Amino acid sequence: MPKVKPIPDSMHTVTPQLVCAGAADAIEFYKKAFDAVEELRMPGPDGKLMFASIRIGDSHIMLADEFTELGSLGPKSLKSSPVTIHLYVEDADATVKRAVAAGAKMTMQVDEMFWGDRYGRIEDPFGHYWSIATHVRDVSPEELRNAMSTASG
Repeated sequence: MPKVKPIPDSMHTVTPQLVCAGAADAIEFYKKAFDAVEELRMPGPDGKLMFASIRIGDSHIMLADEFTELGSLGPKSLKSSPVTIHLYVEDADATVKRAVAAGAKMTMQVDEMFWGDRYGRIEDPFGHYWSIATHVRDVSPEELRNAMSTASG
């Protein structure tokens, strides 16, 4: 029998799994906002998604509906999320604009940051926070330290 790879070829070692109230709707939002590609959808007997997988760029994100009876809650039920998903894209301005048009709430306008990225933040309609960036210049560790001290006042 052939040896199975412990990490499948298409996966990275860290893959977020998002819990959403309305995971099927979240998939459609991610398609519109981030050009996500749906890879797999496994609904349960009641139609709720027990598991789904999408790909944004070269990265996978797993999704499932809330299952409150199992303690599996999304950020809307929890009234917030301590997690921000960082997304590097070719054009942060256009991606944020597309996400907002698809229903996201802008939480930080895209602007050029001292660490070398054009960077902005959104909250998606399901309560997940996203930072969206395009790297526009390389910054040395020394430049970064100096800029941080200037920025923090």
